[in-house]
Amino acid sequence: MAPLEPWEKVLVDSETYPESVHGQIPCQDCHGGVQSADKQEAHTGLVARPSDQPEIYCQECHPDVVALNENNLHDNLAGYWTVLNQRTAPEDHEVIAEMFGNHCSSCHATCGDCHVSQPALVGGGLIEGHMFNETPSLTRNCTACHGSRVGNEYLGKHEDLQADVHFRQGRMACVDCHTGHEMHGQPATCEECHTGPEAQMVAPANHRYDGVQSPRCESCHITAAIGQDDIEMHQVHGADLSCQVCHSVAYTSCDGCHVAISETTGNPFFATDGSYLDFKIGLNPLKSFDRPYNYVTLRHVPVAADSFAFYGDNLLPNLNALPTWVYTTPHNIQRETPQTASCDACHGNADLFLTVDQVYPNEVEANRPVIVDRIPVPIAEITATMNITVTSGLTTTNTLTTTEQTP
Repeated sequence: MAPLEPWEKVLVDSETYPESVHGQIPCQDCHGGVQSADKQEAHTGLVARPSDQPEIYCQECHPDVVALNENNLHDNLAGYWTVLNQRTAPEDHEVIAEMFGNHCSSCHATCGDCHVSQPALVGGGLIEGHMFNETPSLTRNCTACHGSRVGNEYLGKHEDLQADVHFRQGRMACVDCHTGHEMHGQPATCEECHTGPEAQMVAPANHRYDGVQSPRCESCHITAAIGQDDIEMHQVHGADLSCQVCHSVAYTSCDGCHVAISETTGNPFFATDGSYLDFKIGLNPLKSFDRPYNYVTLRHVPVAADSFAFYGDNLLPNLNALPTWVYTTPHNIQRETPQTASCDACHGNADLFLTVDQVYPNEVEANRPVIVDRIPVPIAEITATMNITVTSGLTTTNTLTTTEQTP
């Protein structure tokens, strides 16, 4: 994404914008200031980002959306605190909040960051002369923030790896799966599937993989559900595997993120020990009614015991409370992948599975819930254990004696 010129960031389209719905509203109603031909005077009390305070500047026209905003993960960043509260100690939360404000909070996104300008995280700037876009731009809004992992995977920017089939063949944008209701913080409702007394509102999500799985691959690929199509592997594995186990390819993992304040500029920054493409299948750490899979794809997150060392010693005393290899849904889906080539592409292939020898020694305890202790054996070993017994002249019984679980 090419950076905007300074003048492009602030230029309002004087022909198109006044004719739009928002163009009918006086500038001062949202941005403050005073009506004056003098620039300095006009900018007195200027509110540059009114959507930072939606309950003041957006509520009157968008009451339904603003009412949900406290549940909006882009706004409240609850996913960060869900993890930080488990890995840190209560007595350190004041300094953790300082760290969070200097670094993590830059991922906070407002209505304007999605519908009017580029996100502040990447420098901001009006996208189309202050026009309000109902549908956020895939590249100027969504992957402007979610670029290093999701964007590069989905758009096929990794060498020798194709773009996600939904983009490559369907030209689907993020909002084709991630609806406005989801992005605005609308909790899923049981009414989507149930119509009886059990149809109640589901609690707001505390992180992106909390609660009802939305979107679900099966919402569009209805026949992929077990027993409903003619693909043998769908029938054999059913809900044992997440869709990504078979239909994703290599994706980005990172190691050792460290945050600090620059002594030269005074600006907050972060640095990681490394970023690499990998593909790992592990046990499901979030197994539930909505995510019943035994095996899922895992991505390594760059947390380390000394990630916050700039702010103090031992600020992550409970690092092992959560795995560092986490549930992930890579955005690089392909119909055919190395895993779908044959049964033995996975069975007996230790490279695909997160076994204990592939985990950093100081992270083994944290990752016990997701480490695969025994990989599925090759198909030849399974068939070799079959006893064939002829019980009568025309009757043959095959008995599978292995107890191996086959993901």
